Amino acid sequence: MDTTLRPIKTKEDYAEALKKIDEVFDADEGTPEADQRDVLAVLIEKYEDEHYPMDLPDPVEAIKFRMEQEGLTRKDMIPLLGNRSKVSEVLSGKRALSLKMMRAVHRHLGIPAEVLLQEAPIDSFDDGHAIDYEKLPIGEMAKCGAFGNVAGSRLQDRAEELIRGLLRSIGAGFSLSDVKFRKTTSVRLNTNQNPHALQAWMLHLLSVASRRNLGRKYDRDALDDKFIDSLVSLGIMNEGPKLAQELLHKYGIILEVVPHYRNTYLDGAAYITADGQPIIGLTLRYDRIDNFWFTLLHEIAHIKLHLEPGSYIADDMSLRGAHSDDRQEKEADEYAEAALLPEDFDLDRRDVVTPEEVIQYADVHKVHTAIVAGRIQHAKNNYRLFSNLVGRGEVRRLFEK
Repeated sequence: MDTTLRPIKTKEDYAEALKKIDEVFDADEGTPEADQRDVLAVLIEKYEDEHYPMDLPDPVEAIKFRMEQEGLTRKDMIPLLGNRSKVSEVLSGKRALSLKMMRAVHRHLGIPAEVLLQEAPIDSFDDGHAIDYEKLPIGEMAKCGAFGNVAGSRLQDRAEELIRGLLRSIGAGFSLSDVKFRKTTSVRLNTNQNPHALQAWMLHLLSVASRRNLGRKYDRDALDDKFIDSLVSLGIMNEGPKLAQELLHKYGIILEVVPHYRNTYLDGAAYITADGQPIIGLTLRYDRIDNFWFTLLHEIAHIKLHLEPGSYIADDMSLRGAHSDDRQEKEADEYAEAALLPEDFDLDRRDVVTPEEVIQYADVHKVHTAIVAGRIQHAKNNYRLFSNLVGRGEVRRLFEK
């Protein structure tokens, strides 16, 4: 018998190895033949793992098999899967196993976790904050369209199922690592902000953005002065915000409007995914033309100046100019201000400005009246001033179309 051992690289090598191991299969321990058998077993197993991987059994079929083994009825499964309805839906394949169900089945029926999971669950953020399904505002997410047409009065009971489904949908468009919000570069947020509400909103944003197929890769160098001038020039048009979205998409930047969630105090956010895809999300919490353009340019500044792949920034613009603002927020404010109005703009420093002067300035400098009025409002901290000139209620309708 040929005792030479060689790596198994081809089907012929594999067939020869099977023949050899059959010849020494019953060899006594401690003999050269037994050593040869053990080495052949390792080589064969490695080749089979690479070329003939075995699929894991279907989780539901594994549960049914164990029920048959143990003589369990559907009634016996209620403590593990929930009420009668859930047991029926799981065993018929109409309801996915939740993590809670998986843990119970694994603990009490001994079915391996890898069989039940089939894929690694995404249930924690890299910043250390685990996803607490029960604390996410599931009802508000559903109302805002995060789960499509899902409706019902007890959606919170389905929190884990709905969120895991959302994660799977995001994974189809981005790497699932993107939902972990790995690094917060800066956060300009209200101290009363609810972190679970922010997580929910960010998941909603990613789920919408993941369905975009832009067809052009983002190039940071393309965000030059010419591009910014082209973008800002759209501001004077009634359809400007929608045209801005289309222009950004042509430059590889996703812009989405996601409804404001209670207790987020959020106006916008900028995010760059792990593979370098920039995303801007706006809430239109204040549905005004001036707010849209300033927030948009502020987030573009973050993408151009501050963000790296895997990081994000969230912004509450009502805190603009606060003492707690860091350098990045101030830089983004200055970038937006410089982009929207000429450097010598001075109407915001005058004691008295008339509506006619606002309109005339906007006309001469080819900018939207709302942008001029909004700058003056902010400088004077008087949001009743020129309130009829800021384009209130004129943005959301464009995106609802």
